[in-house]
Amino acid sequence: MSLSSSSEAPWLLLVFSLPARSASQRVEIWRKVQRYGMLPLRSAGHVLPNTATNQERMEWLATAIRTYKGEASVAQVRGFDDLPAERLKELFIETRSRDYQKLLHETKKLLGLSSSRRSAGRLNRVHRRLRELQEIDFFGSPLRAKIENLLAHADKSESLKSNRQGKTKSGEFTNRLWMTRPRPGIDRVSSAWLIRRFIDPKAKFIFHPDPNSHLEAIPFDMFCERGFGHRGEDCTFETLCKEFSIRDGRVKRIAHIIHDADLDDDKFGRPEGLGLDRVLNGWSKQDLPDDDLLQRGMDLIEGLHAAM
Repeated sequence: MSLSSSSEAPWLLLVFSLPARSASQRVEIWRKVQRYGMLPLRSAGHVLPNTATNQERMEWLATAIRTYKGEASVAQVRGFDDLPAERLKELFIETRSRDYQKLLHETKKLLGLSSSRRSAGRLNRVHRRLRELQEIDFFGSPLRAKIENLLAHADKSESLKSNRQGKTKSGEFTNRLWMTRPRPGIDRVSSAWLIRRFIDPKAKFIFHPDPNSHLEAIPFDMFCERGFGHRGEDCTFETLCKEFSIRDGRVKRIAHIIHDADLDDDKFGRPEGLGLDRVLNGWSKQDLPDDDLLQRGMDLIEGLHAAM
């Protein structure tokens, strides 16, 4: 997020008031103020660095406050006579550092548990909270790199462990033909990406509604007893991750996204997959060949993996 040039007012100020009876609305606004990383002033108002994103957020919040019969003003400010710019930056850094310190403590405690006791949901919440803090870390807290490195090391360790455990099993599934149903959706394209990326780099894919039409092929996400599909509460992507001991940290987070999009049960609270699913459905309606549809979907998941 780029900050404003020196020719512009470097700060945004939100001043507001809400009716005393609006307790629930006060809580809602306070949560938004926290989420956007606003710095409260002792005198009055809340401050953010002047960026297009921050201005949009402040104006949206001011509109919401007025909807609740409150009063709100957003101003661009060049400076505060009792708070030099450098001191304001220090206050932002101190606030984020406290947030990072709290998350760092939670992360160390979680990673100190054995793999069998480590909750995927809790680790997912740590990653989600880190992304939230990164978005509002306007001046670079020194603790940011510390927790990023800690999580990256944990992800790398899980990935190496996964490769060791899955090597023997995956040897049975190399240079194979894999089959799934036509018009692949989010679970099938992501599973195909996982197969080629972590299980069978030379995998070839075919499409057919009948899993018995090609007995030499390995079915996935099909309605049959052999191959790999939904098992219990898991989608096919999750089944493959468990069968081949894939513990790459980014893949684990993608699995949560695919699960929520495919099963629509909000188990992991990851709504990103709904957008991916809509893109795939849109391509499907363009009468693309199944091969092209699968490749586009795999490229989409590769981009998601890189962005994690």
